[in-house]
Amino acid sequence: MGIISVENTDRLFWLGRYSERVYTTIRLFSASYDDMIDTYMNSYQDFCSSLDIPNIYTSGENFIQRYCFDGEDTNSIYSNLMRAYDNGITLREEIGSETLSYIQLAVYDMNRARISHAPLIELQKVIDNILAFWGIADDCIDSENVRNIIKVGKRIERLDLYARLRMPRTEMIREVDRLVGRIGRTCLKYDVPGLEDLKLLVHAPEIRYGEIVCKVEHLFI
Repeated sequence: MGIISVENTDRLFWLGRYSERVYTTIRLFSASYDDMIDTYMNSYQDFCSSLDIPNIYTSGENFIQRYCFDGEDTNSIYSNLMRAYDNGITLREEIGSETLSYIQLAVYDMNRARISHAPLIELQKVIDNILAFWGIADDCIDSENVRNIIKVGKRIERLDLYARLRMPRTEMIREVDRLVGRIGRTCLKYDVPGLEDLKLLVHAPEIRYGEIVCKVEHLFI
């Protein structure tokens, strides 16, 4: 495969970010779902705060419906999945139809979850298809650069989310190490000193999560 355009490089990067965002936020939502239903309906407020998204919801029930399935809510899982899908459609030549098909399947399962009385079952299928997308991308995309750009987007998004969630040091170090091992194998232009700062921040005696979020947000030139 030849040189990737600047526009498609950006789309590949965001395909990685949006697919990771869907994967991780469904996992977080699923872990909090029982509390919202059975014990503490207002825990959705804590959920919004932890991810630094605006709390535009009027109740726990409203949050469950809108955060998962509302296409008008730019922070919803559905909106992020559709952004991944839209990028994938544009990148069909770069990633191939078989790879794209797993994003399409995730969209179908999301739509089924919207009308299901047991949405967590269908949401788990969305997760399964995102995992399958990443796996088939490794198997079917010939260009190492294309694969690596998607994976860098995935790692950047996970680092951003993990820092906002104040994940344990071991998880932060693991994700930074994976990013470091991948980013130099792409055509992406990034802030080299900023990457070194990230390595130092996750090994500091006291992890300053806010600084990590800031470094991640400004890593790419």
